[in-house]
Amino acid sequence: MSSKPPLTLYLAAPRGFCAGVDRAIKIVEMALEKWGAPVYVRHEIVHNRFVVDGLRDKGAVFVEELDECPDDRPVIFSAHGVPKAIPAAAEGRQMVYVDATCPLVSKVHIEAQRHSEAGLQMIMIGHAGHPETIGTMGQLPEGEVLLVETPDDVAHVDVRDPTRLAYVTQTTLSVDDTADIVAALKARFPDIVGPHKEDICYATTNRQEAVKAIAPKCDAMLVVGAPNSSNSRRLVEVGARAGCDYAQLVQRAADIDWRSLEGITSIGVTAGASAPEVLINEVIDALKARFDVTTELVETAVEHVEFKVPRVLRATA
Repeated sequence: MSSKPPLTLYLAAPRGFCAGVDRAIKIVEMALEKWGAPVYVRHEIVHNRFVVDGLRDKGAVFVEELDECPDDRPVIFSAHGVPKAIPAAAEGRQMVYVDATCPLVSKVHIEAQRHSEAGLQMIMIGHAGHPETIGTMGQLPEGEVLLVETPDDVAHVDVRDPTRLAYVTQTTLSVDDTADIVAALKARFPDIVGPHKEDICYATTNRQEAVKAIAPKCDAMLVVGAPNSSNSRRLVEVGARAGCDYAQLVQRAADIDWRSLEGITSIGVTAGASAPEVLINEVIDALKARFDVTTELVETAVEHVEFKVPRVLRATA
């Protein structure tokens, strides 16, 4: 008989890497193969320290601004997207650059541009200071995109013409929170135009749905992800709201607060879209070292999405 306490582990699926993250990491790896080290990357390619450190070891140099990059080395823009001024500045310096913006974020950029050309002012639902929000707002001139973060913000937003508005959203938000903000927008601005298709990406939605399925069964939940990862932090909130009293964000197994897990008999494990499977397995192994674990996979969707890397990397050098 095992002397370890029994634990049922509900493993959420889908979890971890999404197609946009996969593609962004591949872009850095292929750029290093094509041009050799160093290759510069503006902002963390994805929000995960383990991934970033791994690419740094291979020769990627991470910087926050373009002016930290030399003219004669390739630069890659992160999966979160960049303001229009950044590629324009790179072209002005005749730099080789590769845009690793997730195609689902690019879709939001194109949408904002299209609405603006039709004479609509944009309202963006997002988090101030998040690179994706900065990138999307930076697609249009100053004042053309207004940011709201909560339903309360909607009451105070100062628009040019309430009948000529459209909204877009950050792709990594909580589906439920965003629905409340959209409802507030529609109540105040009945003519506001929404996206053709939900801006919140399939991976964010799927990971949140899987968490909602396991949360009511769990005494506690561990979300593997980085503190600066928006979609990982939303998973913690969704878990808590869906009935799991205790949800914890951990970057790695070493971050688990074991004292708070004393006496539990069931736990949920998931991971944000930028967390690699190796870190999820590390957390599962740490649980198995302390508990007699029975694992149950809870799969709410199957993902088959794949995004091609930019042509410049597919072409042979």
